[in-house]
Amino acid sequence: MTDENDSETHARGGIQALDAALQLLLAMGTFRGPVALSDLARAANMPVSKAHRYLASFLHAGLATQAGRSGRYDLGPAAAQLGLAALQRNDFINGAADRLSELSAETGLAALLSVWGPHGAVVIRMERGASYLVTSLGLGSSLPLLNSASGRVFLSFLPAARTKAVLDMELAQVKASGMVLPDCDLTPKGLETMKTRIRDDQLATIDGRFIPGLHAVAAPILDWQGEAAVVATLIGNQPDSAEADAAPARALRRFAQSLSIR
Repeated sequence: MTDENDSETHARGGIQALDAALQLLLAMGTFRGPVALSDLARAANMPVSKAHRYLASFLHAGLATQAGRSGRYDLGPAAAQLGLAALQRNDFINGAADRLSELSAETGLAALLSVWGPHGAVVIRMERGASYLVTSLGLGSSLPLLNSASGRVFLSFLPAARTKAVLDMELAQVKASGMVLPDCDLTPKGLETMKTRIRDDQLATIDGRFIPGLHAVAAPILDWQGEAAVVATLIGNQPDSAEADAAPARALRRFAQSLSIR
């Protein structure tokens, strides 16, 4: 018979020790890279000694790794497998991934899919185009909010609360560097004007002024709440690759709308 006063069990049926362990694991996912034990314990609001015991179990299960010299902790291969399994169960992602090669073949351009992660847009699928394209983009690449077509779509089609942390960080970096975006006023009014335009067009474009020789156009695949579940992007080396009224953009819009929930 189970003791109703068991300190390991919550009134609502959960297990306190497991809840605490999961809280620590989730806290690890909020950092951009390996994290010191003391910082991780503070983020999870638990004593260092307790966090250390949980991390030993995570290491054993492959949910965490530890760097040899620094001793910092990071998410392990088992955590990555869980994340990928969750993504594979998402019909928006599966549907877009199954047809991405068709979009690339139709337009002759490189095509990629990105999803929103804890630190911004992340590339999860990529198809090489017919023409040669020099780019460092690949699976797992992070895309900025302000100067990538994919990022701008997420900025426009996700609630402001979800993008705020990344947006604030990028705005601070822009201010510190003195950089100016050639097509956007980075005031609150200017950003809202850009987002309204992207929502109206169902497209965001970036031309060669950002990365010389690369042009991109992106469109949202919308879920039942009208939010961007996935963003599809075409990248080319010709100016018309990013023109909103050109054939690639029209094909991309059809692709995204056919996969979106109306």
